Amino acid sequence: MENIRHRYECEVAFADTDASGWVHFSKILQYPERAEHDFLEHAGLVVFDRSQGGWPRVRVVCDYARPLTFQDNITVELAVGKVGSGSVTWFFQILKDDGKVAASGEMVTAKVNNQGQPARLEEKERAVLEGRA
Repeated sequence: MENIRHRYECEVAFADTDASGWVHFSKILQYPERAEHDFLEHAGLVVFDRSQGGWPRVRVVCDYARPLTFQDNITVELAVGKVGSGSVTWFFQILKDDGKVAASGEMVTAKVNNQGQPARLEEKERAVLEGRA
């Protein structure tokens, strides 16, 4: 994946696995979300504030390549694709500790105000997301 903007490392929790012993497909989507939040927090941008709003996902695509299991150490790599007037397209891949891709995909988040209505990106947010800050 090109233009990686952020890396987030974590360990797979037992609660993320199902009866097969593998991480349930829906839990895998939480890893890029955590990476996105980590990126935004480190950049000084609001992830969610009831008085300001947040960044809900409006589209998610994920390709699963190999299973993750309890206590696997993983790295989520995030790249910013398109920055719109009020949305961001993120590309992600989840790597096992052997460097092989377990899952990859993209998600689109939309900025919303405290009423849940679409909001425009502020210049500071745009600069961070575009890699200019």
